[in-house]
Amino acid sequence: MPQITYLEANGNSTTVDVPDGWSLMQAATANGIDGILGECGGSCACATCHCYVDDLLASVLPAPSAGELDMLANVAAERRPNSRLSCQIKATAAMNGGTLTLPECQE
Repeated sequence: MPQITYLEANGNSTTVDVPDGWSLMQAATANGIDGILGECGGSCACATCHCYVDDLLASVLPAPSAGELDMLANVAAERRPNSRLSCQIKATAAMNGGTLTLPECQE
């Protein structure tokens, strides 16, 4: 079970044990982390779970799907090279110690 740190725009930092196979959006909403809304429930249809992945996560994640790239075009906050949708990131042991930085807004 990897430990993932969520760094909110206000500076709050929360580290969560994320069950293997859970999306990082699921883990955030289950643990009351502000900054990830996940309005579509994780179906890659709203972009309200936008996040910025650190170098560790970027190195182990597969490339975003075409659907994720389409949704990333609609994010409310600045889109960066390390922008991803946390609903599309499934936890694996290789992600242990990774950090997601959350944008200032999702809508």
